[in-house]
Amino acid sequence: MTETQETPYQNPLIERYASREMAFHWGPQRRFASWRKVWIALAEAEQELGIAITDAQIEQLKAFETKLNLDEAAKYERKLRHDVMAHVHAYGDQCPDARGIIHLGATSCFVTDNADLLLIREALQLTAKRLAATIDQMAQFAAQHRDLPCLAFTHFQPAQPTTVGKRACLWIYDLVLDLEAVEHRLETLRARSAKGTTGTQASFLELFSGDHDKVRSLEKRIAEKLSFDSVYAVTGQTYPRKVDAQLLDALSGIGQSLHKIATDIRLLAGRKEVEEPFEKNQIGSSAMAYKRNPMRSERICALGRFVMSLQSSPAMTAATQWMERTLDDSANRRLVIPQAFLAIDAALVLMQNVADGMVVYPATIAKNLGAELPFMATENILMQAVAAGGDRQDLHEQIRVHSQAAALEVKQNAGDNDLLERLKGDENFAGIDLEAAIDPHAYVGRAPQQVDEFMETIIAPIRQRYSGGSDLSVEVTV
Repeated sequence: MTETQETPYQNPLIERYASREMAFHWGPQRRFASWRKVWIALAEAEQELGIAITDAQIEQLKAFETKLNLDEAAKYERKLRHDVMAHVHAYGDQCPDARGIIHLGATSCFVTDNADLLLIREALQLTAKRLAATIDQMAQFAAQHRDLPCLAFTHFQPAQPTTVGKRACLWIYDLVLDLEAVEHRLETLRARSAKGTTGTQASFLELFSGDHDKVRSLEKRIAEKLSFDSVYAVTGQTYPRKVDAQLLDALSGIGQSLHKIATDIRLLAGRKEVEEPFEKNQIGSSAMAYKRNPMRSERICALGRFVMSLQSSPAMTAATQWMERTLDDSANRRLVIPQAFLAIDAALVLMQNVADGMVVYPATIAKNLGAELPFMATENILMQAVAAGGDRQDLHEQIRVHSQAAALEVKQNAGDNDLLERLKGDENFAGIDLEAAIDPHAYVGRAPQQVDEFMETIIAPIRQRYSGGSDLSVEVTV
């Protein structure tokens, strides 16, 4: 028996789903380089405020900002059982002249929380671009089919017609609201900066010999060096974990929207009206060779559902942070925040791909609409017959009887909707142009115009803000 080398579990979000850009963003290189960026900002700000730190020490720190010795850090962590101090030692090995001033006056959450905020900010920016690109692609689809009538549904029962483009605008608008939420989270994101062990800044006050102005200045300068306009006004040991809960609310919102859109596409695929891209050699089913399963849309639903399930973790973490801080947030945040971003990134990549290649079948759409349209046209037919001199109540009763008979034919005998033929054979409706009465364009209201207005007032500004955002295309693996 041949022995095989066992491999550990691989996260599918990394191996199969998310873009390489988002995957690398949450990788160790970017994370620990962000730690060093924060330490450099601290050293620079302390030097500017009179602490004995030399230019040479700062230059040495900068020289190794991205040249990480992660193997050495791992060795230190096995010994010290503390990740931040392990990296302090590893950084110090590379920067012996600056060893004594790394992390000066700081606590672990100074480096981890500020670095996390940097990573969250960049991930939100990437997500916003991905959202804008998806919105742009779906808007092209909506504009293309702005006036194609289709059967609309309430309660998943046939209702007044709409257009394919107008329905797509419903999908897009949910994503627009999500983009606004993401942009709001970006606008309100702040630095933790230099707060100290319990948020009192006591260690920094000691470092600056009781000079409160210098401590306030230190906090402001560090935030500016990290490109934040402001800091969280008060904190315990960490930045408010409420921020993480709000972050997951926004990401879960995207998951909700994508799930809804993908579900609609799956339902429409079942009605053979719309189909997601299906590649030449793609297999829909291992058993049923004829099938063209909506695999991308199903995966979008799966990923969206996963992010929605994560939403509760940061909320519970925020609710259970005892006093100034407990450490039960750490492992949870390491799992939830990166994976939520990775899953949303993957779902958006898929949705952009689906929108780019979505196939519409107008003949089937017309057939399905035509099967219901005679019922929907009865009010117009009634009004025309009354205008021609008929009695409204008598005509209403005739239409009711014919409609019930036609519905029974459809349901009981699996026949076609023959209401129009029944009305044509009724002398009460002689002279009424029944064919014109069932022109589907007469029943879509302002749907085409609403699409045009939506493109002008909502989509155009997004395209302007994210010019080039639609270039965020990623190869999709089904």
